[in-house]
This record gives sequence, structure tokens and C-alpha cells, in this order.
Amino acid sequence: MKLSDFDYDLPEDLIAQFAVEPRDSSRLMVLDRGEASIRHAHFRDLPGFLRPGDCLVVNETRVFPARLKGVRKGTGGAIELLLVRQDGDLWEVMARPGRRMRPGVEFIFPGEDLTAVVEEVLPSGRRMVRFSGGAPLDEVLERCGHVPLPPYIKRDDVPEDRERYQAVYAKTSGAVAAPTAGLHFTPELLAAVREKGVTVTPVLLHVGPGTFKPVEVDDPAQHQMDAEYYEVTPEAADVVNGCRQNGGRVVAVGTTSVRVLESCTEEADGAWRLAPGSGWTDLFIYPPCDFRVVDALITNFHLPKSTLLMMVSALAGREFVMQAYSEATRERYRFYSYGDAMYIQ
Repeated sequence: MKLSDFDYDLPEDLIAQFAVEPRDSSRLMVLDRGEASIRHAHFRDLPGFLRPGDCLVVNETRVFPARLKGVRKGTGGAIELLLVRQDGDLWEVMARPGRRMRPGVEFIFPGEDLTAVVEEVLPSGRRMVRFSGGAPLDEVLERCGHVPLPPYIKRDDVPEDRERYQAVYAKTSGAVAAPTAGLHFTPELLAAVREKGVTVTPVLLHVGPGTFKPVEVDDPAQHQMDAEYYEVTPEAADVVNGCRQNGGRVVAVGTTSVRVLESCTEEADGAWRLAPGSGWTDLFIYPPCDFRVVDALITNFHLPKSTLLMMVSALAGREFVMQAYSEATRERYRFYSYGDAMYIQ
């Protein structure tokens, strides 16, 4: 397996810059592994491809307005901080421009009673920053933080992105990128899924900026994933295990749900089952891979040479996936976060 095995050509105009409305009007490419067939539908048709007894597993993480724009104290130079994760009373951030942001450098945010000082430069190039001021940081972020749209969306965020770049079931704040397979669901579609006899159960994985981290080694097996925080409740584990015991399929909504589910397995009585727990996972799924819990996947179309494309290929087979991507470009599907979806069964 080489990195070049996961490359493909994509016309730039197929990279979606805005989401479609309504959410479930996006297109849906259906890959049937048993039949080796590809069908074209719309996301609102999803209930017709599910079966009574299946379990739909969604990631209920919520994107917070993690991008802050300010100026360097003393010089007035513009800076931008992307908050990644909190560590005690410090925050790990990605800073732009990163040069000269040495320990002791201070930033201010005009119009807000908030300052930040660099405490440490990490080997990764990220900074550890301490915030201080009169208002809690989360309140400041809600007022003047920006939605951290992916780098391939070539525009500034707009007010509509605050909710559109969230799944309708997003609940627990902490992600800096949306689990975008969930963006296609509406409350009405979720109701239709449940009416079909399909259970919907949440897990949690706070998506970090590592989801956009490029693979820079020719042998993908040498790539190191960034760790992301996850939670699986005992209730969610019981639902998933009950589904499998009763012959239903576990359908993961998004690659982030796959990472949670496949990170939390344990063997019992000669079979794999989902175990409750929380922690940090740096699981990297690439071909070949035997999935222990996940049977089917709803996902968007991913970047060339990305770890997400490798995960999809691990489930459906690289040749089949690359064939599907070629067809998607010919049929002018919309790609990436605000784009169309694929269902692999």
C-alpha cells in the first residue's frame, strides 16, 4: 500500500463552498458491497436502504466557534488563533502567523476584555496559551469567535454557518470540525428512520484539526494520527450490542463514529462487543482491516490521500471506492464537508 494508491483528480468546482437546503436534499451514492453495485439517490431516501433492527450510531459532538482574531500587543499586527483543546488553565492553539510567537508574546482582542499570552511552543509548532480577562472565555467565543470552517472552503464564515455547520443532534461542545456525514439529517428524516424500526444512538468524539492533517509519508502505515477525546455510555454500548445480537447492522454515521466504535471493542465469548468508556484515541484505520463492530457507513466524499479516504477503502475495498469516486466526479457530485454523501452497505 502506497500513498499514491489513494490519489484521484477532482475538479475544483466540485468542492462545495455552501451547503444545500434542505439538508436532506443532498445526493446519496449507495455502494452495495455484496452486489458490487453503485446506485444514485438522495439523502432523504436513506430510510429505504435501512432495515428494521439496524442501529444508526451518530456523533453528538458540537463545533464551538474556536477561531479568534486579534492583534499582537505593542505592534498591532493581526493574528488568528484556533483553539484546539484545553489543558488545565492553558489552551493548545494553532497560531497564524506562527513566526515570532515566542513565550511571553501577548495578544489582545479589540472590543473584548480578553488577553492571551504564549506560555510554551510545542514540538508540533502549536502554542500553549493562557487567557485572562473579565469575561469567561466561552462567553467571548460566543460573541466574537468564528466558525472554524475547513481550509478548502474558500470564504469567510457567515452567521448561517453557526448552525448549518452542525448536525441537528449536536449536543456536547468541543469539536473544531464537524462530523460532516451528520449534516444531511433533518429532524423529520430522523423520525422516518425511527419509524422504520431503526434505533438511533449517540456516541461522542470531539473532532480535532488532525482530521485535516495530511499524510506526508509514502507508506501510510507510518502516519501518526492526532488523539481525539471520545465517550461511549453504558446505554449506547447496550444498544449497539443488542442490535448485533439480534442480527441488526451497526450503521456508523461518519468516520468519527467509526473511530469511536472500533476503539472501544472487547472480546467476550469469542465475539467482539462494544465496551463503554472514555479517553483519547489515535486509532488509524486503513486497508486491510477487519471491522469488529461497524457493518455499514454513511460518509461524505473525502480528500485525496487522506486518512478518511483510507478508512472508507478499508471498509469497501480500495478499487471499489476509487471506482465510486470516479463515477462521482463524472456525475458531478459535490465533495467534502458541505458536499454530498455516500452510503456503504
